[in-house]
Amino acid sequence: MNFRILKKAKRGYGRLGVIETDHGVIHTPSFVPVGTQATVKGLTVDQLRSLGTESVLCNTYHLYLRPGDKTVKKMGGLHKFMNWDRPIWTDSGGFQAFSLGAAIEHGVGKIASIFPGRNQKDVGEKERVIKDGLTRITEDGVEFRSHLDGSKHLFTPEKSMEIQENLGADIIFAFDECTSPLHDYQYTKKSMERTHRWAKRSLVAHKQKEKKQSLFGIVQGGAYKDLREISAQFIGSLSFPGFGIGGSLGKSKKDMYKVLEWTMPHLPEDKPRHLLGIGSPEDIYECVKRGVDTFDCVLPTRLGRNGNALLSGENLNIKSGRYLKDKKPIDKKCKCYTCQNHTRAYVSHLFRANEMLGPILTTIHNLFFMEELMKGIRKSI
Repeated sequence: MNFRILKKAKRGYGRLGVIETDHGVIHTPSFVPVGTQATVKGLTVDQLRSLGTESVLCNTYHLYLRPGDKTVKKMGGLHKFMNWDRPIWTDSGGFQAFSLGAAIEHGVGKIASIFPGRNQKDVGEKERVIKDGLTRITEDGVEFRSHLDGSKHLFTPEKSMEIQENLGADIIFAFDECTSPLHDYQYTKKSMERTHRWAKRSLVAHKQKEKKQSLFGIVQGGAYKDLREISAQFIGSLSFPGFGIGGSLGKSKKDMYKVLEWTMPHLPEDKPRHLLGIGSPEDIYECVKRGVDTFDCVLPTRLGRNGNALLSGENLNIKSGRYLKDKKPIDKKCKCYTCQNHTRAYVSHLFRANEMLGPILTTIHNLFFMEELMKGIRKSI
């Protein structure tokens, strides 16, 4: 992988760049759609290409469980398995340490919001949790209890590197623990230090395999200024070609912006920075200003599947009966396939009739919207 900065914004810390990989280039700032199970739900790879999608991110944990990373390797890796000839990212499995663990225990994440608000109490390591999660975290790694069949699986930094090597993505991530916004300072510090040790183990395992993959380190530290600075300095000092900003980003979006302001000055300027799991349009604007180059998030596709179309202003709930006689497209200014060929009335009807084409058409619109958003941001820089 090679990263070049082409131009810097006149105000703020945004920059225009290019990430070059063996499977093509990614023009930054860039939004990376999530294809959890080796598919961006509902869309063919030809549809993704037509939307201008330059790369996708697949989920290591889920593909390990099904169909199995060794099966994907036998099929020639993710690129051939998916028939996708452009860059692919894979996460480390560390997010599932949160989503199947503390997210369930604390009642945050996919159950509620990753930004739970100021009225939530911080939780220490020994305090009673709401529910039992599906993970157990030790120095060695994370023991998962499969959400599919209850079987137990141990992810270590070395195991994560092996799985990601089998999957064959262009850009992969070091194994880490994604902490909860409700974890207190002491637990967050302990977790961060463990993630640092895992980062070094990930690097050693990666180098031993001599993979043709670019391994990004992940900065942790929650919403604590000193911990974020320590983590950025430590991870930034290691020989990673790029970095992810992960873990808890605080209890509010204002906290997230502060986290980035604390983190970015301590990372090498000449390497790309990826913000894990963030992808709402308003957040992308603010985070690019603070120096983020790439983003991944399920939000645009998940909203599309549930009948919410992205607009420049307020999102459109296309399932509403008020649109059943509306002859306008979702967005009259939009040039996507959906808006050029179908009315709000038709798409609304599809959802209300439980036809699969409804979610597909709205997903197409939302991903096109994100591509146009990123093009506009790049142009403004």
